[in-house]
Amino acid sequence: MTVIMVLLTFAIFLLIDYVRGQKQLVKQPVLRTANREAASRVVPAMVAGFQVPENLRYHAGHTWALSESHELVRVGIDDFASKLVGKIESIALPQRGRWVRQGQKIWTIIRDGKSVDMVSPIEGTVTAINEAVMKDPELARKDPYGDGWLLTVQAPDAKINFRNLMGGKLARLFTEESALRLQSRFPMAVGALAQDGGVAVDDITAHMPDEDWATLTKEFFLS
Repeated sequence: MTVIMVLLTFAIFLLIDYVRGQKQLVKQPVLRTANREAASRVVPAMVAGFQVPENLRYHAGHTWALSESHELVRVGIDDFASKLVGKIESIALPQRGRWVRQGQKIWTIIRDGKSVDMVSPIEGTVTAINEAVMKDPELARKDPYGDGWLLTVQAPDAKINFRNLMGGKLARLFTEESALRLQSRFPMAVGALAQDGGVAVDDITAHMPDEDWATLTKEFFLS
């Protein structure tokens, strides 16, 4: 039932975003080649103690996507996910050349012998994996939007896929809702979510039993 409510909320967010996007479409200039590098830089924003960069698009399973070019998309886990999974033992990434679908399980994170799957924010063919993360999985947790990115995907339908993701105000609202839901599911997290406007602690569920951690992460990651 919880997953259904999350998906319904996500659908409402997308509908609002679509309507607003249609109104603003004629006002948006075409991005010129000279400006693409600037557009790909991460723009920081903080919501409920979590970073929510403005220029990324987010999936309800707490993964993100960034357009590198017309069809090439870089993806990774968001800051909420990085703090919920805690210390990462290893990450199993898909092989290059594998076709993945939006919302399909794409990688597996392992912590203390327990694993949780996460879903892809985009559809297409995996073109590269972050070798640095394979050597040091903690990069994905410590720098999820920078050196801790996980994959690049050649996405022929990227434009359509991006319409199914959240950005801007909707992404901030979703992150805030996720933080509130985490507090209700895991009351011990209240003091770790930096309600004073600071940064949430690195490992919110550090003292949670492994079985509860696995259940909680699967709920938030829609896996």
